[in-house]
Amino acid sequence: MTGVAGGAAGPLLLGVRHHGPGSARAVGAVLDAYEPGVVLIEGPPEADAVAAAAGDDGMVPPVALLAHAVDEPGRAAFWPLAEFSPEWVAIRWAVRRGVPVRFIDLPAAHTLAMSEGEQETVPGGTDGGGAAGDADRDPDSGPGSDSGPDPDSGPESASEGGSGVRLDPLAALAEAAGYDDPERWWEDAVEHRRGAAPGADPYEPFVALGEAMAELRAVHGAGGHQRDLVREAHMRLRLREARKEFGDAATAVVCGAWHVPALTQAATVTADRRALKGLPKVKAEVTWVPWTHRRLARRSGYGAGIASPGWYRHLFTAPDRPVERWMTDVAGLLRAQDHQVSSAHLIEAVRLAETLATLRGRPLAGLTETTDAVRSVLCEGSDVPLELIRDRLVVGDVLGEVPEGGPAVPLQRDLARCQRAVRLKPSAAERELDLDLRKETDAARSRLLHRLRLLGIGWGEPARSRSGSTGTFRESWRLRWEPELSVRVAEAGIWGTTVREAATAKARSRAVEPGTALAEITALAELCLLARLPDALPVVMRVLADRAALESDVGHLARALPALVRTLRYGDVRGTDAGALAEVAGGMAERVRVGLPPACAGLDDEGACEMRGHLDAAHQAVNLLARDVPTADGAAAPDAGGAAAPDTEGGAAGNLLDRWRTVLRTLAGRDRVPGLLRGRCARLLLDDGQLADAEAERLVGLALSPGTPPAEAAAWIEGFLAGGGMLLVHDERLLALVDRWLTGVPADAFTDVLPLLRRTFAEYEAGVRRTLGELVRRGPAGEGSRRGSGESAGLPGFGAGLEVRRADAVLETVRLLLGTASAGDGTGAANGRHEREGARV
Repeated sequence: MTGVAGGAAGPLLLGVRHHGPGSARAVGAVLDAYEPGVVLIEGPPEADAVAAAAGDDGMVPPVALLAHAVDEPGRAAFWPLAEFSPEWVAIRWAVRRGVPVRFIDLPAAHTLAMSEGEQETVPGGTDGGGAAGDADRDPDSGPGSDSGPDPDSGPESASEGGSGVRLDPLAALAEAAGYDDPERWWEDAVEHRRGAAPGADPYEPFVALGEAMAELRAVHGAGGHQRDLVREAHMRLRLREARKEFGDAATAVVCGAWHVPALTQAATVTADRRALKGLPKVKAEVTWVPWTHRRLARRSGYGAGIASPGWYRHLFTAPDRPVERWMTDVAGLLRAQDHQVSSAHLIEAVRLAETLATLRGRPLAGLTETTDAVRSVLCEGSDVPLELIRDRLVVGDVLGEVPEGGPAVPLQRDLARCQRAVRLKPSAAERELDLDLRKETDAARSRLLHRLRLLGIGWGEPARSRSGSTGTFRESWRLRWEPELSVRVAEAGIWGTTVREAATAKARSRAVEPGTALAEITALAELCLLARLPDALPVVMRVLADRAALESDVGHLARALPALVRTLRYGDVRGTDAGALAEVAGGMAERVRVGLPPACAGLDDEGACEMRGHLDAAHQAVNLLARDVPTADGAAAPDAGGAAAPDTEGGAAGNLLDRWRTVLRTLAGRDRVPGLLRGRCARLLLDDGQLADAEAERLVGLALSPGTPPAEAAAWIEGFLAGGGMLLVHDERLLALVDRWLTGVPADAFTDVLPLLRRTFAEYEAGVRRTLGELVRRGPAGEGSRRGSGESAGLPGFGAGLEVRRADAVLETVRLLLGTASAGDGTGAANGRHEREGARV
């Protein structure tokens, strides 16, 4: 086929590489020159109904066509399109001129049905029509590019020639041209060419590429891509329809270059229909969804598989001098990060990139040359800022936009409405969000994010607060919108048409599912409260009460209790009545208390370690329960640091705390309980102020006595000291006991004890370990300079005496803070003396 100035001899067959800026520019030039009456695009025909939306000004690429099975929304496929995609250029050109757009690839109804049971849910082929990414193709290739296999075809049979190797068309052409890198050949031959020469026919490059592909297919046949034969049969049928309706000269086809020879081969209508007969089929729907450059850069899954979408976008949009403009963008990014970049740096970097391109025989400096120049000149040989450049510029955080009036599932529309209501816009860049739940907008944001988490739409994940706040009125989230979340939205649409309805329905369903663990149900109850789902909470609570009454495993009960107790703290802040949880939580805590002693007896080391986690969680939950649950007289239960007498009006929560501490005392002194748990119980009582110092010292002495096996003693120490070493810093009597025991461990047992001790002390902060080392080096309290009284006698764990001169330096600041007299009124000396005496006390 030959293009002529007056028009092509047949339909315009524009073979492209998907997501190639050079191909996109060339397609636009041909369409402007020939002005066809219909444009055929490689893509699912179901998209014909939504193609007009591409002309909306609110449609900002990158975007993707999302096809999903109506009865099974989780079975879905994407066809991503970027600003520099040839298909996008062709669609935009046609829609804005009123030219019909038709998609000619295999229908999504067949593609989705054929993907059942396979690892990938994304259609594609050797050049998948902008379809999503092929798992095995070159990372720089486009969606279903000419160089990759079909991810959905699975382990397909070999080609007709019997070879099991899939052909990479770009690699074959590059080898014929004398290149060892197909990507470099494609960039030099297509991407870095700035257009046809003045007066030249813009269609000629497509003719040459089609002839090259015809030669390859004449030798290799399908090249190992057997599903392409079915897809090409459907393409030919659609092409015949268009040619009959609009004529050859008025028909343009934009498809992967690999398919061009198949569209011109002599095949009968009967043969093509026979190839499509009997294909599986499902009911499918297609809509537009936003896409991201970061997803375009991923090779598998829903990615299109191009490694540098930001660079390709720059090549497509830069009107001239692409290398200079790229270096300017790099310099702006580095300067924003406080890197010193001058105009001289830019000039030298551009010169170096162009010199490298000349030495390597390239028509234009590519990404490889510019990266080498940036590393050498702007980054001074460091790869650290280069990673920032790759993340922000080479890939980028661009997120496309879809107009509100576009086709979408009802749940997607309601989600967009909720996002506008709480002023929370999706973004491809990860960001931190701190919420103050006392503010109505932040509370609404929290409810929305928790409801989406319940639906499996992971737009936001809870994170640790940057301010370190642990109050119940604050939440911190880490947000990032990923394209596949659109599939999750479509999948969640089976639960309801609004976010609240869908979350409520799914919570009810999860609660009554057989086999759901008790801990999962308590976590679901907490999530219902956080998401404020009052219609779902009664069902969840009824199931929770029934399951808790039947549960006999203490470990399961202890694991489920903390989440249940945490929910009791959210009622006032979130305006939700959590009173229904109090009775269930109290009963569960009581059952843990009763069942704990027999559950702790006779455990091995692994079981004791697991039980220690349950013990810590249950202890914290009981303390929260005692502190936050109102007592019988309307007051809060006694604080965890104090004990309520059994005969006072302490309420059920206070009595539960007393009984819990009694169980801990019992376990701390029971020989059948592993040393790890006995030591942990003693530490919990000590931290709560329920164990006198003398009693703690006695328990330590018994545990570390010569008659106790070293391994058992080490386990006791691990349980007692785990979680913080400040106890040893401020109580040198305990430190001396541990020191004496450790120095007395026999040599043959020391190797067995060492891992336990290292695990315990490795949890301490570096400053705590350093202080303990200094204390051990100085020796136990009461020796050397530590003896005596007066100023020479220091507090345990601190240096001896008070350095008066250094202490005086802070007095002026202290007086200013307290609002007392300044040093200039004559009272400074006397005040300083009295303040030092007070400090010493």
